Parts: sequence; C-alpha cells; structure tokens
Amino acid sequence: MRVLQAAAFGALVFGTAGAASAQEEGMPPLPKASWSFNGPFGTFDRASAQRGFQVYNEVCSSCHSMKLMSYRNLAGIGLTEGQIRAIAASKTVPGELNDQGEPTTRPGLPSDHFASPYPNEKAARAANNGALPPDHSLIEKARVGGANYIRALMIGYVEPPKGVKVPDGLYYNQWFQGHLIHMPAPLADGSVTYADGTKATVDQEARDVATFLTFASNPEMEQRKHLGVRIVGFLALMCGVTYLVKRQVWSDVHKSSHDEVR
Repeated sequence: MRVLQAAAFGALVFGTAGAASAQEEGMPPLPKASWSFNGPFGTFDRASAQRGFQVYNEVCSSCHSMKLMSYRNLAGIGLTEGQIRAIAASKTVPGELNDQGEPTTRPGLPSDHFASPYPNEKAARAANNGALPPDHSLIEKARVGGANYIRALMIGYVEPPKGVKVPDGLYYNQWFQGHLIHMPAPLADGSVTYADGTKATVDQEARDVATFLTFASNPEMEQRKHLGVRIVGFLALMCGVTYLVKRQVWSDVHKSSHDEVR
C-alpha cells in the first residue's frame, strides 16, 4: 500500500516540477560522495541515518513535510520502540472532532504520519513568499543525482558570480537549476548537536540528512539487494548443475557413438 501511495504522490507532487539535473547545460557536474548504501551489497549507515533524522526533525521539518513517513518507520534506521514513542508524543497531530464538531489535536502515536508544518498548501505558500516547499518523502527519487544532489544542494550556497543580481527573497545556489532558489541556506556549522559527539559541520549534516532521505525513499532497499544476491547465487548454482548434467549426458552419447563405430 505504501508503495502505491508513494508512486501516486510522487507523480502528483514531483511530476510537473521535474527532477532537476545539476548536469544540465550550464550546470557544473555534481560532486560525488561515497555512500554506504551504494553497490549490490550496500547497506544504510544507521548512525548517519539517525543523525540525518535529527537534522530533518530539528531543521528541515519546519518547512518540509514527509507525508508518506510514519514514526514507526524510524525502526528501520535503528531507533527503539521507546525512542519512537517519545518522538511521536512530542508532536501534535489532528485528533477527532469534539462533541461540538470542532477539530481537536492530540500527541502523536508511532502509527501516525509525520506531522506537517502547515495545515494546507495555501498556508505553506503564504509563509514562503508564494513558494511551496516540496514534500521530502520521496525527494531522493525525485531528483536526478539522488543523495549526491541533496548533499550538493545543501552545501551549494555561495556568493553569486560578479554581475549576477539576486532578487530579494531568492538565494544563489550553484547546484540548483537556474541557481536562484527560494530556500535560504538551511544548514550551518552547529545547526544541531549530535548526541553521538559527531562534529556537526555543514557537510556532515548534509551527508547525514541525505542518508536519511535516501532511506525514506527506499526503505526496502536492503531487503531488495539481499533478495537479488540470493537469486543471483541460486541462478549461478543452477547454471553449474546444468553444465555438469549436460557434460554427463553428452559424455554418454559420445561413448555410445564410439562403441557403435567400433
């Protein structure tokens, strides 16, 4: 069900916006980082993903929703049931209507979807000078370059080239298509204080949040890779068995033919 919801949501939210490629004409190549989840045997770095959730929770969630993520999904990055309950309970989510038919709120539960920063799209645009912050549930899949693009965008805020005027309300980012972006630089050194003592530089925060958003977009990735490895191993074994059977069958045929000739 979540896969179908994700597909529909991605087509609706990101289809018209497109996956902006940083390698389009006039754009420099994306800086590539080494990711633990790359390759056929890659896995998520749980510590990095947990730090990335902290960055999202403390920084990004003030503007960007993750409507397809539930708090219980955080078990996939190694958080315990108690930690997940505490995180969910710290959020306020819509409750049932009261006896007067008025909306209510309540503390979140692990089964709830991530709380959204705005009640609706109009409110989101009004708070962001007309720009609509994209939902981050599938952002890694929705951007060409995936995790590399997310990291590059986070570290790509630089002074504009000489002669380039940046209008009020916009910011210059060397990795954003067109370079002018409504979002101010979201990260800074020390934006968060990591519980594990990791130094919170802009690049570290960017790598961590990219890891978490990759997990959010691909929560089944590790299971898919493990299944693929088992299937490839099975097929290799069957190829070996088939080859041995073929040799045995044809050796008998050749032996019979040789005997007939004699």
